[in-house]
Amino acid sequence: MNYKCLIIGGGPAGYTAAIYLARAAMSALLVEGPQPGGQLTTTTMVENFPGFPDGVDGNMLVQNMRQQAINVGANIVTATVRSIDLSQRPFTAVLEDGSTVTADAVIIATGAQAKYLGLDDERKYAGLGVSACATCDGFFYRRKVVAVVGGGDTACEEAHYLSNLASRVYMIVRKNYLRASAAMQQRVAERDNIEVLYNCNTVGLYGEGGVEGAHLVRNLGTADEERFDLPIDGFFLAIGHAPATAFLGGQVQVDEAGYIVTRDHSTATSVDGVFAAGDVANAQYRQAIAAAGDGCRAALDAMTFLNQA
Repeated sequence: MNYKCLIIGGGPAGYTAAIYLARAAMSALLVEGPQPGGQLTTTTMVENFPGFPDGVDGNMLVQNMRQQAINVGANIVTATVRSIDLSQRPFTAVLEDGSTVTADAVIIATGAQAKYLGLDDERKYAGLGVSACATCDGFFYRRKVVAVVGGGDTACEEAHYLSNLASRVYMIVRKNYLRASAAMQQRVAERDNIEVLYNCNTVGLYGEGGVEGAHLVRNLGTADEERFDLPIDGFFLAIGHAPATAFLGGQVQVDEAGYIVTRDHSTATSVDGVFAAGDVANAQYRQAIAAAGDGCRAALDAMTFLNQA
């Protein structure tokens, strides 16, 4: 079946785009991927989304978005887009079961996944002290002790943000220096409650019912190797994100980090009729409210394109 618009990705950006297109009576299909809801499903309480004065559970928030899209007539399928041909319109997407979907416009809202160290304990304590978003979860660690893994600009920014909330912030850095810019290093150095642990690797986490500390190794693999435990209440990953763009096969322009490049202050990409919304095109904000706003913009941009085509 041919749709006016295909939305790929089922997070706040994708569901918002579906709501706007359905209300405009545009024939659209949302393929929400293997993890409907995106990264919000790994978050417990969300306290910075407008309209919820007492906060809202992350899973409940995206479930409500999804249900709202369905209520206004959106077509949603739980599947994965394996590949897509953007060389001609209508565009043709191949799903994981081999079936195809065609559409005159496409909104890519596949998000970006936080990079993890690969420890089993990261999964064990997900939502129980392990986070990849200081802005999202830092509020829960007021006057507590936290650690940030990473030595780049993002890690320094996260540590600086957390230093306004937590009583103590440790930066766990595997090298003997910070990779961050001089300006970001200076911001970290100016905070008395931030301590940088150089030449340290995290090899595990511990705690009953939640993170209570991290198992660290200093000078791993050398004669000076030292193993020790660091008592903490929260463990924040800040080693980067990976935008979900592999299925595009290089057909859309991306930046050096793999994020989709949008043009002319819109959600339009390098391919006419293809739009990008949310974290897949925005490495800076990574917030549900920002992604939802992008979903609105992408839907309006797609409608303008389709009406003019």
